[in-house]
Amino acid sequence: MSAPPDLLRRIVERRRARYGPFDADSELPAPAALDSAAASNRFVAALAARRGAAVIAEIKLGSPRLGDLTRRVDVERQVDAYVAGGAAALSVVVEPDFFHGSPELLRRARARSGLPAIAKDFVVHPRQLDEAAAAGADAVLLIAALYENEALRRWAGAARARGLAPLVETHDRADLAKLHGAAWELVGVNSRDLRSFDVDLAPAVALRPALPEGALAVAESGIATGADVARLRAAGFDAFLVGESLLLAEDPEAKLRELVG
Repeated sequence: MSAPPDLLRRIVERRRARYGPFDADSELPAPAALDSAAASNRFVAALAARRGAAVIAEIKLGSPRLGDLTRRVDVERQVDAYVAGGAAALSVVVEPDFFHGSPELLRRARARSGLPAIAKDFVVHPRQLDEAAAAGADAVLLIAALYENEALRRWAGAARARGLAPLVETHDRADLAKLHGAAWELVGVNSRDLRSFDVDLAPAVALRPALPEGALAVAESGIATGADVARLRAAGFDAFLVGESLLLAEDPEAKLRELVG
């Protein structure tokens, strides 16, 4: 596998330093087929019920681009706005060193909202899956660029075994090639370039026809207006993960209503 871009590599190295070495190919069980219990996961069901209008509203307390948002974002108030604005589910960034997250942040947001939630992390060790499940997550992010084909399937199986639906995040056709030959419940396309961190929706639109049949298609990043959602919906996306435009909005409830339409 080619080396991840510098920032991604630095984040992953920090996660490995926290959790210790782990070899998914030798230490995780062989991947199991997608079963009916995984397919009926609460997070998956919430997106399927609102297909084409399902917004996954994000909580994060910082990022490498935005810096520290801990004093700007009132978690409970933000979550309340998301519920009132019609979010289908939550996304909670739990990575601590670059995004100021934690399992406790996930627990707070999940308990406050009652909505199904995905833990967004850079998964390199099973303890991260255990922590996400213990904090109340219904799903977990798996970034395809971090894994070889077989390892990706093993991580997905490990997530499902803990009741977590894996959302496999892709960025290009090389990532999508890793999904061939297996069933997936959720596949995302992130419009943020991993190298420059610039955002462009056009590549996501172009990749949509290549996503696996049967998987809910999730558009991630760069979604700022109702017109963006309409463009992605017309391309065939089922759900829309929105972070910065909601976190930075003066009225996140109104902004979410605009996106939901």
